[in-house]
Amino acid sequence: MLSAFSIRFVHLGITIEHLAKAFYIGDFPIAYYGVIILIGVIAGSKVAFWEAKKTGQNEEMYVDFAFFAVLFALIGARIYYVIFDWDRYKDNLLQVFNFRAGGLAIYGGIIGAVITLLVFAKKRKVSPWLMMDTGVLGLITGQIIGRWGNFVNREAFGGYTDGLFAMQIQKSEVYPWDITEEIAEHILWIDGVEYIQVHPTFLYESLWNLGVLIFLLAFRRKKKFTGEVFCWYLIGYGIGRFWIEGLRTDQLLIGSLPVSQLLSAVLVIGASGYLIWKRRQLKQKEWEDAFRKGKEE
Repeated sequence: MLSAFSIRFVHLGITIEHLAKAFYIGDFPIAYYGVIILIGVIAGSKVAFWEAKKTGQNEEMYVDFAFFAVLFALIGARIYYVIFDWDRYKDNLLQVFNFRAGGLAIYGGIIGAVITLLVFAKKRKVSPWLMMDTGVLGLITGQIIGRWGNFVNREAFGGYTDGLFAMQIQKSEVYPWDITEEIAEHILWIDGVEYIQVHPTFLYESLWNLGVLIFLLAFRRKKKFTGEVFCWYLIGYGIGRFWIEGLRTDQLLIGSLPVSQLLSAVLVIGASGYLIWKRRQLKQKEWEDAFRKGKEE
């Protein structure tokens, strides 16, 4: 008989017996979520520094930028989350500053980091597009790792599924408002403990982002213009996020529409449009240069 466990991937035969959300230093709890995010930040920064050095840029400049980017990305992630989940905070404004209770949105972090980059690039008189092409490799690396914080926290999961990657979690370990009616209809009892069975959307997004990173690493040497790598990031990540967000049960909404799906669609369309326009512009210039050269000869 299967005894109680923390998490199980039922069709993959993977069972995690005891998965804590935090460890303690004395009486002070340290959330694994925070530790994983920190590892993602460090790893992402290292990748960006490596790319800067490899492309002949000033690596120290990116070290300086990383400090401000991380700070304002964190602020942006919190502001974004609070804005679109305002009902949870409007009657207790002090909770806005309670980061330990959770509530960060990656799109808010990206917006905060990009705004910081634009200001930083202007101050340092460097190309913001070049910085975006360099920094985005670190950003996607951090996202790959950071999503595993959701795994430890038993959050950011999807609706009920009995597919290959179906994940069972103790019901008592998740937020009640993330349990949909469909999930509730498929509650499992194992050794006297209630479990839900859901899509591990954190895993989907982590794997998708890994694919995006591999593509960007392979493509970056073939880019036609500065900023193209960043455009492909927006397209690649946006497509994946649009799909995955549709599975999740903890969506931030504008009316009845998931805000992250809307933003993903806007970014994919906008980046694709800019990419097509820029490529056509470059092609036109090639034709004009070839025509001019032909006339001179």
